[in-house]
Amino acid sequence: QINKMFGTVVIGVGIAGSIRIRDLMNPMPSSPSEHLKLFGFVSRRSLGSINEAKQVSLEDALRSKEVHAAFISTENRSHEETIRMFLEAGKHVLVEYPMTLSAKAARELWEMAEQKGKVLHVEHIELMIEEYKQLKKDVAGKDLVKGTVHFTGSVLDENKTGFPAFSGIARLTWLIDLFGDLTVTSATREKQKDKNYSRMTVHLQTANNKPLTWIEERGPGLKREKKINFCFTSGCVESFPQAPRSSVGLFMQDQNLFAKKLLGQVSKEELAAEKWRILRCLDLAEVIQQHCEQPEKTSS
Repeated sequence: QINKMFGTVVIGVGIAGSIRIRDLMNPMPSSPSEHLKLFGFVSRRSLGSINEAKQVSLEDALRSKEVHAAFISTENRSHEETIRMFLEAGKHVLVEYPMTLSAKAARELWEMAEQKGKVLHVEHIELMIEEYKQLKKDVAGKDLVKGTVHFTGSVLDENKTGFPAFSGIARLTWLIDLFGDLTVTSATREKQKDKNYSRMTVHLQTANNKPLTWIEERGPGLKREKKINFCFTSGCVESFPQAPRSSVGLFMQDQNLFAKKLLGQVSKEELAAEKWRILRCLDLAEVIQQHCEQPEKTSS
């Protein structure tokens, strides 16, 4: 494994895909990423090349013996189909969150990866943010009373990104990572079509029946912001702690983790915990969507 190189293709060259190409071409010295070699990228647009990276057809990417892994950075709606194609072709897969827009599809793909002995890795860079890592340390061992995560951001095209419980799954990932398993008690969504505004409010509960609220709010002119308020028996945390910036970019940290998996350097326990967390969050996202899409109960 020490000298093994994994030929890699990047599928989709939006913001994330472009960063992926850059990071693959400039791996951190002496890091697991040095075992990844960019073969090319696939795009619907005709781009020719980006820096030194060459555009290849999807067929070539799937067929080539030189390609061992695919980085999928397409719009959320097409993740499922693209993951399936590359797993079927016997390639390892790294995909940006959300892995799929359905929990059932996610489980099927995970099974397929396991049957084929391939790594299926879902990017969750929100867990790598320094302020978040510090927050996790700060709240460890504290007794939660109640908490809220409130995210605001600009409008998304839901035909591409899916329902907000899926496109905003990073928030759910945080809550599960901080407080363990959760259940959905209720969820509603307010939409103002004329204003292009949407607000999803989700009520969750920890294993000890402590309430957590997740609000995902999007509309024109709303700036991208995450607000937190977690109250513990010992007091409340109302903002992210200050933390020094990491010298390693978030996508590079994620790429290193993927390369470590390819090299067999991640423990079975860690892999199992990560699989549980990812599939659990997708299960919850689906339950939230069902709650929000229920027809309003009319009082008789």
